[in-house]
Amino acid sequence: MSELQVVRTPEMIAFEIRTIDQQTREIMLRNAIEIGMRLIEAKELVAHGEWGDWLGANVSYSQSSANNFMRVAKEYGDANSQAFANLNYTQAVALLGVPAEEREDFIRDNDAENKSARELAEAIKARKQAEKEAADAEKRAKEAEAKAEKERQARIELEQQLGQSRDLAEELRQTKEALEKAKATGSDEQVQRLTLALESVEGDLTDSQNRIKELEEELKAKPIEAGAAVEVIPPAILEELEALRAKAADQNGAPPSNESLVKFKLIIGNLSNGFNDLLGTLDEFEEGEEREKYKGAIGRLLQRMLESIQ
Repeated sequence: MSELQVVRTPEMIAFEIRTIDQQTREIMLRNAIEIGMRLIEAKELVAHGEWGDWLGANVSYSQSSANNFMRVAKEYGDANSQAFANLNYTQAVALLGVPAEEREDFIRDNDAENKSARELAEAIKARKQAEKEAADAEKRAKEAEAKAEKERQARIELEQQLGQSRDLAEELRQTKEALEKAKATGSDEQVQRLTLALESVEGDLTDSQNRIKELEEELKAKPIEAGAAVEVIPPAILEELEALRAKAADQNGAPPSNESLVKFKLIIGNLSNGFNDLLGTLDEFEEGEEREKYKGAIGRLLQRMLESIQ
């Protein structure tokens, strides 16, 4: 009876190669873990300061190589995931650059077992760069948000100070009238009381006006921001703002009151910031039909604004 002869095929040979390769990977990583565990044990027994000499004399490993073995033992020694079992030693060393709690996902998402150690190092570097850029962007966003909130609070306080200043100005007018009447017909005691009241109101009004001036300077000094693509107000908008100012100053042939100027500056500041925020948001859209549509909408809005002051 003749023996059954197995016909070998390229597919069968490929399967055998993959099997041997997988076994080799497992053996290499498992042995690296075993070496690392024994190096950890030995390091605890070797006298302080003699570790490098012991390595050279006994196992011919550099300290960096020994450190890699020991880290692999610590990081992969207790791992039961199949994702780790498919790695070879050099891949395992490269993946030490990924936090332990994220390593398994990284291996799966980047097909790590089929990449060289160099390719993994590049992927890890790109990952860290992306994380840094994301962290920097988040930091800039938080800083911008904090600055915007500070400016918003300054504008709220400015509005409050304007209202308080108006109330104090009216109180000052009434107190002056009462004082003039008291000087003409009232008692010395009443004159003295109203004089002290007048001085108090004048002081409060001066403090309020000084604070208004401080807030105006603070808001004026703030740089105009609207994302990386917009750093200044476009010249066309500056021209429109100047035209608005000119129109306001020409009312009834007389310049606006100080209170009107403050209010005007406040509104202009809000308008400028709003416009720059709008451009910053526009910059978030990719080039294409949708971006052009919104650019057109902004252009039509600006045209209507310009026509309304001509």
